[in-house]
Amino acid sequence: MDILSLEFLSALITIVFIDLILAGDNAIVIGLAARKLPKEQQKKAVIWGTVGAVGIRAIATTLVVYLLNVPWLMLAGGILLLWIAYKLLVDNEAHDNITAGNTLWQSVRTIIIADAAMGLDNVIAVAGAAHGSVMLVLLGLIISIPIVVWGSTLFIKLINKIPWIVYVGSGVLAYTAAKMITHEIKLEEFFKNNPAFEWSFLILIVIVIIVAGLWKNASRKQTANMEKSSESH
Repeated sequence: MDILSLEFLSALITIVFIDLILAGDNAIVIGLAARKLPKEQQKKAVIWGTVGAVGIRAIATTLVVYLLNVPWLMLAGGILLLWIAYKLLVDNEAHDNITAGNTLWQSVRTIIIADAAMGLDNVIAVAGAAHGSVMLVLLGLIISIPIVVWGSTLFIKLINKIPWIVYVGSGVLAYTAAKMITHEIKLEEFFKNNPAFEWSFLILIVIVIIVAGLWKNASRKQTANMEKSSESH
């Protein structure tokens, strides 16, 4: 893929956006793991924890990029990423299991381990968006490091103020997942020969995921309102 091509630039923008939209969890983990440290050590924990986590993620994503060339794994990765796109919209999971470290290195270790355990969504999404380019993976990670270290907490605030950004992010993930499915070695020929069907499939997948998320959130809100009104009576 040519570095100056529109395809390369759009894939890089997609990867950075995926890193941003999935950086909320990283920010929460970093904050929780470093919360007991003295102020001057918190910054060090954030930097070293993020460097370690990004290093592991770079290795994992590069491995997944190569693994996705194995028949049917691109399809499996695409289906898994669709579930991640849906979960992004409906997940209310707390992070109560993140233990704050009492020392700098305890906090760094916690950040790295927690990020490795939670980073599967990011690894699959970035590997799928990279279309087999390790350079894209590494460039995307290099750009996202300062975002995760300094900007992710700001991004969480932005998401809280403008909730529909999460739906845009979920749509990007769903589109990436659908592209992974259409690029599956065993299915690629079929989609290449039917471009109208391919675009219809991509659009349909994005709509289905966003509508499913909206429906789930609306029904959850309705249930919560019903429970609140029954308690008040």
